[in-house]
Amino acid sequence: MFSKTPNLLILGVATVVPLVAQAPAPNYTRELGSATDGRFRPSALPGVEEAYLPPMFASSHAANLLLLRNGDLLCVWFSGSWEGNSDVAIMLARLRRGSNQWTSPQLVDHHAGESYQNPVLFEAPDGTLWLIHTTQAAGEGQANAKVLVTKSTDGGKTWPPPAVLFDTPGAFVRQSLLVMPNGDWMLPMYFTPSRGITRGAETNYSAVKISGDKGAHWKECTVPDSNGYVQPDVIQLNGHYLAFFRSRYADYIYRSASDDGCTWTAPRKTQLPNNNSSIQVTKLANGHLVLAFNNVSSVVLKGKPQAGPRKPLSVALSEDGGETWRWVRDLETGLPAARQLPADPIGKDQPGREEYSYPSIVQTPDGKINVAYTYRRFTIKTVRFDEGWIRVSVRTSPAQL
Repeated sequence: MFSKTPNLLILGVATVVPLVAQAPAPNYTRELGSATDGRFRPSALPGVEEAYLPPMFASSHAANLLLLRNGDLLCVWFSGSWEGNSDVAIMLARLRRGSNQWTSPQLVDHHAGESYQNPVLFEAPDGTLWLIHTTQAAGEGQANAKVLVTKSTDGGKTWPPPAVLFDTPGAFVRQSLLVMPNGDWMLPMYFTPSRGITRGAETNYSAVKISGDKGAHWKECTVPDSNGYVQPDVIQLNGHYLAFFRSRYADYIYRSASDDGCTWTAPRKTQLPNNNSSIQVTKLANGHLVLAFNNVSSVVLKGKPQAGPRKPLSVALSEDGGETWRWVRDLETGLPAARQLPADPIGKDQPGREEYSYPSIVQTPDGKINVAYTYRRFTIKTVRFDEGWIRVSVRTSPAQL
């Protein structure tokens, strides 16, 4: 059951007033070399259109897309001074069906003293929009995080105060909720007893929550032998389920299978590398799979969690249910070396670092594949292209360090 979160002030997106003092919205036009007005324009990559969402605060991260049944595309992410700080809020923008420009971002959810992260949207069968995201005490890391939910009954115009959905310490979400053939709901989750993504992160593990009563109660199904494999992204394919995982060991993307959605096989590695950063997969209308990921791993030290570079950002195409990924093409390869910040593998904790990460991917009714992702922590960038663009592959095998 839900429990109310006390003393939480949340504003609907129809009424936007900052909850804490914030600096003016930054202007990153010079750094990006493009307008940040949310309008799609031709990219330097032939066959790709791109749009930079207007940055409202200094740093933006962890976009997630949702295609509504009316054809609108929603994008949510978190934004503030920096991940983990008290001023980090959940933002939302909308690309109306047929439009070429995203709406101005709106602040949906925020609470001083807490850091909000990893928003996920879900359109329930009755049309209610669910916004699920994590919260943790500012500056305290992930070990005591919990999961909140708020619901909109007017298509995302307004949002009531949130409730605690899961209060197990370290509870985290990243990937989309899906409706099972029997009408039950499945929410992929993971748990982070460690404060961060490296030290102690071998204790992190994955599970799915299943509800048979529209989210009032949930049953937990743990993925066996999933320590170190997190952020499961689940798709339905040919009568069963596949889950793809981020690896805390920065080696490979892993996968697991289930017939009923609750009993899972132990994760096994795929041919695609992973850098201990988020991935996402979507099933196209023709049944093919497209996976967005950082096409790089790290120097693997057996059993030791670590992090790798968050570039390049690539998409891979599979025609055999994710067994093989014949085509891989880069969306972002990074700045020339002369323009990079002096940094460790994932850069300094400041906007502008070399990071193209946390992709979300969905196909719209026009057949376009849409990807939204963190662009150097300055803002969220969205791109769109056809499946055929991936097949004109300039890279035929994944890069590994």
